[in-house]
Amino acid sequence: MPATHLNAWFKCLNPSSREALRLFCFPYAGGNSAIFRPWLNQLPASAQIELCPLHLPGREARLRELLVTDLAALVQTLSQALQPHLDQPFAFFGHSLGALISFELARQLQAQGAPLPLHLFVSGCRAPQLLRNKGLHTLPDQALLAELQALKGTPQQVLNNPELMQWLLPTLRADFSIFETYIYHEQRPLACDISVFGGLNDLEAPAASLPAWRQHTSLSFSQHVLPGDHFFLHTHYDLMLKIIADRLKPAIAAKP
Repeated sequence: MPATHLNAWFKCLNPSSREALRLFCFPYAGGNSAIFRPWLNQLPASAQIELCPLHLPGREARLRELLVTDLAALVQTLSQALQPHLDQPFAFFGHSLGALISFELARQLQAQGAPLPLHLFVSGCRAPQLLRNKGLHTLPDQALLAELQALKGTPQQVLNNPELMQWLLPTLRADFSIFETYIYHEQRPLACDISVFGGLNDLEAPAASLPAWRQHTSLSFSQHVLPGDHFFLHTHYDLMLKIIADRLKPAIAAKP
């Protein structure tokens, strides 16, 4: 079946004719729903998992909409957008910026007394109380391009295309602003399981920074370090999806 939009903010890449567990996916800075399309080939048919990526303004069909730069405002909007779609089991996955968005969105849902994700999967991100502000969103263009080159998340042919980068840089700055203007406030732990993924050679979220996520759940916690750098979700998503499917298997098996 073709992808369908749940609303302006989320679309389902593999809508199911039967009730399935929804995995809401939150991309890294500058990312869009397309980064999760390769996952469709690795999900076992028996998994009954719908991939529903976040669809932020400034990209794809929302290209002309105002960019979002504030996490608190974004989380408020997303919690409202999700309400009609929390009527069946669901989980969150987020990488880097997406991990922070999914974490704060889960905390917002908990504060509202709304249903919580069965599992929060966070990837390539320091625990929120350990985040660093590198000031990327305020850098001059050339300095920002150098940082993007070092991160290795943007294809070289894109970095070498001045016209394309002129179009992409405002989106990247807005996404980095969401991350870098975030202020962590302590709250009670989430009443959902948390699994954290890291890259063995990830300098942005070193493996040593990952165990600090444990304090944010009152239920189970697991940590998984995979081969690769900050963008291991592109090179080793098969390993990550196997772990995700295994963690969600009890919830899928329990569905009527």
